[in-house]
Amino acid sequence: MSINIEKYKAIVAELGNKVTLVAVSKTKPIEDIQALYNSGHRDFGENYVQELVEKQAALPRDIRWHFIGHLQSNKVKFIAPFVHLVHGVDSINLLKEINKQAAKNNRVIDCLLQIHIAKEETKFGFDEQELKQIPDLSDMKNVRICGLMGMASFSDDKSLVRSEFHNLKNIFDINAVLSTMNYQLSTLSMGMSGDYTIAIEEGSNMVRIGSLLFGERNYNH
Repeated sequence: MSINIEKYKAIVAELGNKVTLVAVSKTKPIEDIQALYNSGHRDFGENYVQELVEKQAALPRDIRWHFIGHLQSNKVKFIAPFVHLVHGVDSINLLKEINKQAAKNNRVIDCLLQIHIAKEETKFGFDEQELKQIPDLSDMKNVRICGLMGMASFSDDKSLVRSEFHNLKNIFDINAVLSTMNYQLSTLSMGMSGDYTIAIEEGSNMVRIGSLLFGERNYNH
């Protein structure tokens, strides 16, 4: 088992009760997730729909599953019955599909809008201008936009990473005042194993940490 319980406890103590820790368990075995669950953890993040569905069926029902990968519209139906939070909603069409599948399951699914803040073109997400143009969501009764998510550039330049997080916090603050029934921003998800401390300093209240808890990822998966 590669889970580092001592590191987990140290990170939980560091985060306190104001920042939610999503343990990124993609490619990791069920035994490792169960070990972290047994230590009291409930929020786990997965990137692949099939893997998430298999793990959800095999693990305790009170786990809060976060889908943190790039979600394809044709895969939404598989996780709609149980997913706790979808982190990477990067298009209106995807939001419409989540709403449709949530309605079929008689649920309201919480979602984060992914904002493109990195300099890299490969990242997904809305830009600031597109965010302003998001239509009235009053006809989407089965989704709730509860926050924003963004990933900084994969860079050793800490000042660049900090400026991108700072920018996203500003976007969050501007949009947090635009509250409607199903658009109420309270979660700002930014920061991963390599940059979560900077993210928290810049206002993140949800971080996604994998390798610090589970060891390096199995890229052959």
